[in-house]
Amino acid sequence: MIQSERVKALNSNDVKNRDYVVYWMQASQRAEFNHALEYAVSRANKLNRPLIVCFCLTEFPEATLRHYVFMLEGLKETQRRLLGRRIRLIVRKESPETAIAEVAKNASMVVVDRGYLRIQRNWRDNVARNISCPLVHVESDLIVPVEEASAKEEYSAATFRPKISTKLERFLVPVKEITPSASSEGLEMDSCSIESIENALSHLRINREVDSSKYFPGGTQQARMLLQTFIEGKLAGYADTKNDPSEDMLSNMSPYLHFGQISPLFIALSVRNAEGPGKGSFLEELVVRRELSANFVFYNPNYDSFEGLPKWAKETLEDHVHDKRRYIYSLQELENAETHDEYWNSAQKEMAIRGKMHGYMRMYWGKKILEWTTAPQEAYRRVIYLNNKYELDGRDPNGFAGVAWCFGKHDRPWGTREIFGNIRYMNSEGLERKFDMSVYVKNVERLRQTNTSSVEGAR
Repeated sequence: MIQSERVKALNSNDVKNRDYVVYWMQASQRAEFNHALEYAVSRANKLNRPLIVCFCLTEFPEATLRHYVFMLEGLKETQRRLLGRRIRLIVRKESPETAIAEVAKNASMVVVDRGYLRIQRNWRDNVARNISCPLVHVESDLIVPVEEASAKEEYSAATFRPKISTKLERFLVPVKEITPSASSEGLEMDSCSIESIENALSHLRINREVDSSKYFPGGTQQARMLLQTFIEGKLAGYADTKNDPSEDMLSNMSPYLHFGQISPLFIALSVRNAEGPGKGSFLEELVVRRELSANFVFYNPNYDSFEGLPKWAKETLEDHVHDKRRYIYSLQELENAETHDEYWNSAQKEMAIRGKMHGYMRMYWGKKILEWTTAPQEAYRRVIYLNNKYELDGRDPNGFAGVAWCFGKHDRPWGTREIFGNIRYMNSEGLERKFDMSVYVKNVERLRQTNTSSVEGAR
């Protein structure tokens, strides 16, 4: 079932009598549990036309080699699985405005999935204006479409939770896979080969400083395996241990959700049908917190800057901008994990090596950058820069909302203290009271040594 609230026409053009229907794959890079894909198949069947899936391999702001390799590992799997359904996925090394406009010349209509970042919305707006056939977007990356969950930017999870909770049952419905009535396998269309990831990326100007992560291979199959491992071995204790960085109790779904390699709806239904007391806590993170992040990015035009913070947070930080800081570090020292704080250094190393930092440590990590930087505006830029550069789930609504939370977003004013003003404070003593931090530090050091050995062995 594809609810009507998921579907929106982005222009008023009439359906054309042309050669095929196009699904412009952007945010939902998978061949299953994909509302946009199934909607496109249904429309192609109704028009008695084949369906082509088009993906644009372009230079995305702040994306590094790590992100591209993970993405292409997933796309290779998606391409194979679509061929199994007689659907051809073509890859164009062009900006979407150029590539989709060209492909749409012979298209009856174009269907696109939905991302919320500024660049994704601009792409869709430009394509909608410059093609002669319809462009329709279909929400497949959230359980509840963002406008349905709330008509405004929400203050916190407490205000958002009751609104989205009333909508869940309507949208927690499996996606039915539809068989295409016509094949697009034999259609002659220009496409870049992605069988060799190195060759596919050869002419793109991307940041190659950050190597791919061997800890998180991309793809829907890998995401499903991790999800099953989580449900069978971690879900029962998730509520009690999710914040403990010395424990490996997280689902590790965020990289796969970021690239649309697994459906949040599929995850929610799988967890809801499982046994274990951790279900409620996990679904709070997946549904309420994740979709609150989409709410923030959708309704706040300054979601990636200090200006996007609540008024009270900006004012309290600016009131304390001249407070004395015991430690001040340069961006290079932070990036190289050269601070006095071994817990913070371990968090930075974990992120740089694995491509994913433990969620609780990411909160601590962001707040310490605020404490160790001369101005909150500069601290904000640094947290965004490092998060986007190293995290596989960087450049994402969850990431932008997580950074903003470190500076007061989706939180409330706390007691006043130096530097932070009324922003929630975190310190190393708090970590030590709650967790065995020596275990976390040792785990990251083993990770570093293993990574160093493998790099040296490859030379």
